[in-house]
Amino acid sequence: MTLDTVKHAAETPDAPQPWAELGLKQDEYERIRAILGRRPTGAELAMYSVMWSEHCSYKSSKVHLRQFGEKAPANDALLVGIGENAGVVDAGQGYAVTFKVESHNHPSYIEPYQGAATGVGGIVRDILAMGARPVAVMDPLRFGAADHPDTKRVLPGVVSGIGGYGNCLGLPNIGGEVVFDPCYQGNPLVNALCVGVMKHEDIHLAKASGSGNRVILYGARTGGDGIGGVSVLASETFDSTGPAKRPAVQVGDPFQEKLLIECTLEIFREDLVTGIQDLGGAGLSCATSELASAGSGGMRVELDTVPLRDATLSPEEILMSESQERMCAIVEPEKVDRFLEICEKWDVIATVIGEVTDGERLEIFWHGEQIVDVPPRTVAHEGPVYERPYARPEWQDALQADDAAKLPRPATGEELREQVLKLVSSPNQASKSWITSQYDRFVQGNTVLAQPEDSGMVRIDEETNLGVAVATDGNGRYAKLDPYAGAQLALAESYRNVAATGARPLAISNCLNFGSPEDPAVMWQFAEATRGLADGCLALGTPVTGGNVSLYNQTGDTAIHPTPVVAVLGVIDDVNRRTPMAFAQEGQLLYLLGDTREELGGSAWSQVIHDHLGGLPPAVDLDREKLLGEILISGSRDGMIDAAHDLSDGGLVQALVESCLRGGRGARVVVPDGLDPFVFLFSESAGRAIVSVPRSEELRFTDMCGARGLPATRIGVVDGESVEVQGQFSLPLAEVRGVYEATIPALFG
Repeated sequence: MTLDTVKHAAETPDAPQPWAELGLKQDEYERIRAILGRRPTGAELAMYSVMWSEHCSYKSSKVHLRQFGEKAPANDALLVGIGENAGVVDAGQGYAVTFKVESHNHPSYIEPYQGAATGVGGIVRDILAMGARPVAVMDPLRFGAADHPDTKRVLPGVVSGIGGYGNCLGLPNIGGEVVFDPCYQGNPLVNALCVGVMKHEDIHLAKASGSGNRVILYGARTGGDGIGGVSVLASETFDSTGPAKRPAVQVGDPFQEKLLIECTLEIFREDLVTGIQDLGGAGLSCATSELASAGSGGMRVELDTVPLRDATLSPEEILMSESQERMCAIVEPEKVDRFLEICEKWDVIATVIGEVTDGERLEIFWHGEQIVDVPPRTVAHEGPVYERPYARPEWQDALQADDAAKLPRPATGEELREQVLKLVSSPNQASKSWITSQYDRFVQGNTVLAQPEDSGMVRIDEETNLGVAVATDGNGRYAKLDPYAGAQLALAESYRNVAATGARPLAISNCLNFGSPEDPAVMWQFAEATRGLADGCLALGTPVTGGNVSLYNQTGDTAIHPTPVVAVLGVIDDVNRRTPMAFAQEGQLLYLLGDTREELGGSAWSQVIHDHLGGLPPAVDLDREKLLGEILISGSRDGMIDAAHDLSDGGLVQALVESCLRGGRGARVVVPDGLDPFVFLFSESAGRAIVSVPRSEELRFTDMCGARGLPATRIGVVDGESVEVQGQFSLPLAEVRGVYEATIPALFG
């Protein structure tokens, strides 16, 4: 077969090419021809196809994502924002913290173990590429119905993949979520987050500058796994019959990644790189084009020097392969030998595959023949931008009019008791310890808080006890009812969870999971959610540092609920002042902070008891969220509260049960005057938390709340071995624990 060189492409303008099979539209193919002034070679076509995919180019979402920059709040803590591998914030004391959340949804449905494992590996390398040592991971997960046979296939594999890869890397898994809903049947969401720590001066960026500097590919050999991988998988819907013929899912090797991490950190310590990029989605196509595009010149690559696991791979396959555990570094010539020495020490394969040029082109050669000659920006940063049509769906009004307030509710204390037990034993509200116990939460010895706490927290300086806290949240049911408010509720809950532990929220990353952008109703949901999140971040002063968009989460015509997952990162000066969620001290006073209204739209109660979704989600008051956060942080810092738990899914009663079980102490609570016991227990009004206050601190605490205008209602006391709502019912902790902990093992164990 004739090698499709640049010269051959110019001489054969009418040669047929498989652009449609590679996911390109005809107008996109014609645009590539216009950019190049000829037809692309096979290698160029491969590069454009993966880099212009939805997953890599954000072509349907760019026009909406711009708001995160246009509405970004002023924030002195932000050191690196959107556009790099991950955002970076100033944690104080000379430390910088980088974090990001991304999706690996479609690969995890095809091959649950490897899909989830390589999702962890990819996000860890993003953090590493910023110059940081990865210190913790988290995983927000969504699955179909808990009792569906396919969920039994997907969930155990995903959990094993996350645990297997993260545990082997020696990274604590400190938080996340597991949510079940039939809308995710066939489209599970496997989002992965990583946090890394470095000093300010150690920040590295993905750019190739300095003519003559060498391009070094190091890490695992390139194989046939993942050819087209996530870049193609994430750019189309599944058909209704399930997985069709798909590109191979990447295969991960956590031990190779661990060597790569330690090798890279030593390379950073010796200041051997001028630019660095990990190889994730789109593989070498992405790394070479992005490095060249962000740099000051061009790049020449000798593709036949790439170390291979499979000698039969074509140039196109090498460029598209998404084999894991690989990095690409830009190194000055005089530093190359030392770079290679360190790689050899760590048993990491490293090869000089090219150099930075003083031109403006990315040129790739195969055994001396030129197969790529492109302007790198057109591959990496100037792909198609679609203003997809969007429209509020016709069914939205009827959905919002179907108010949960009309649903039958418990009329007696005994009925309340029955529904509380049904709620806390439902798959979404029950204990997830069967899952989280498969993750190592305490490796490295710096984990301060982990699941099921409101947010994970790790110490980043052992002398000063400086720490960071991270929470992830997202409620697809709320977003289905109102995408604008739903996105803000996800932000508010994550913000509240971080503040509840005593940390000061600083910045966010997000993973926006939606259906097909070719559906105007889905695009409306996306546009509204993005607008809501941008407005919310501006109000709370928490800039978006980066993230991920995952579209085409759809089977046939059925899309998932719009599911914006929001990760909030906060800083705490002294982790010893953290606030846990456990009620641990008898006699402490319980205070409900915030206002409770009859807000049941999208609630856990309406789902569990009535299998109902309709009405409006809880109202959002971001000024109240900010005030609540300030109170929780001050109370933690000044020793006024011993435990705190945010109120969200399941309302007050769910929070009570969790805090009581966590501390092994019961609680006696009284329904405030004028409040319906049912609303008191099950409402999901936002901007609320429950705290336990030492009696000696009650006056100081209530004075602070009163002075700042935050409603604080004393509702009870930590006492006994039951959850007791006076005048209504009593639930022994042993009984509650039995049903709370039995559900998930019964389904999956």
